[in-house]
Amino acid sequence: MTLKELAYLVAVADYGHFGHAARSCHVSQPTLSTQLKKLEDRLGVALVERTSKNVHLTPVGEQIVVRAREILANADSIIEIAKSQTSELVGAFNLGVIPTISPYVLPWVAPLLNKHFSQLNLIVHEDITEELLIKLKEHRLDALLLALPVDGLGLESASLFNEPFWFACHKSHRFAKFKKITQAHLKQETLLLLTEGHCLREQALEVCGMTSANQNLRTDFRASSLETIRQMVQAGWGSTLLPALAIEGDKSKDIAIKPLTKNAYRQVGLVWRSGFPKHTELIKLTKIIKNNLPRSVYKA
Repeated sequence: MTLKELAYLVAVADYGHFGHAARSCHVSQPTLSTQLKKLEDRLGVALVERTSKNVHLTPVGEQIVVRAREILANADSIIEIAKSQTSELVGAFNLGVIPTISPYVLPWVAPLLNKHFSQLNLIVHEDITEELLIKLKEHRLDALLLALPVDGLGLESASLFNEPFWFACHKSHRFAKFKKITQAHLKQETLLLLTEGHCLREQALEVCGMTSANQNLRTDFRASSLETIRQMVQAGWGSTLLPALAIEGDKSKDIAIKPLTKNAYRQVGLVWRSGFPKHTELIKLTKIIKNNLPRSVYKA
């Protein structure tokens, strides 16, 4: 078998469609189909189930795709090791970022990457922590930008900064004139939080000393973005906790932002697989970010 055949199989697994997979591999659909059939004949097993509309992996196909990803990643590592002798972070760099960080961090991190790693092609993948970790372990991503700590064998991480939490409410709210908000205040509130699966939800609950079963949570409200929650707070539908970067530069006259008496924050960092060939460059990247932090956060 060849690396090209394995790449075609992985593409089919990712797209679930021969045409889309072929385009991603820059070949014609007949070429991709023919090569996959050759791979199946060579292995003596069916790897995909073909229908008129979709393509699905067989059980053995799913097992082989896992190994194929590892083989392709190792092959890429050989190339990266060779490149590292003459250059730093170059070419495609697949970075996974959680949604509660990406719109606030990328605007100032991306220019840093362009400045210090001019030959780097940054490809951003936004998803919740659980899904990003799966993709990282499957060698589909190179590194992750998310809230620490994370669990997982074979992973390394580096802290970037601590990001404080702030209380946000409508200007007419009874807490809008308070100087600081206590945990006792928070327990009295009907809080708007992200839907389950977002790590920021659990972090906010911990700050409040509550659980998902608490009666003071809006169970009829399921938001997947902080911007949606911000708009709801601005409309007077409730209050929430927002990380510092999400409120930096907020000019809304309808939202009151108040500090917490408890020193509450989340730690944001970079995560990658142990043995990643660009380990040294990633450490350099963390130092660059730490030296260019916005005022609303502080070094971890």
